[in-house]
Amino acid sequence: MKLGIILNTNVPETAWNALRLGRKALEAENEVGLFLLGSGVEIENIQDRVFDVADALASFLDGGGKLLACGTCLKVRHQKTDVCPVSTMAQLVALISDADKVITLG
Repeated sequence: MKLGIILNTNVPETAWNALRLGRKALEAENEVGLFLLGSGVEIENIQDRVFDVADALASFLDGGGKLLACGTCLKVRHQKTDVCPVSTMAQLVALISDADKVITLG
């Protein structure tokens, strides 16, 4: 199955759970694309004592997850990303069109 996850928040617990869901889907031999939208593009800067987003992100990427970040959302927040390509709405449309299931968090 192809799973598309759209993360539209920088809330630590929600980002952490999105990444854990993605990793578990990868372990079940699914293809997973995670698109960061809105404040979700701030994922690399999320720090929380309880929810280790950085570790979950590394695990997702190491497991073969595909990560994309909205270029416009990065630009309006004066953010850069070191972990994924800057992407467009056209790439989000492609992720949604290609996915068997799409989940939005945030």
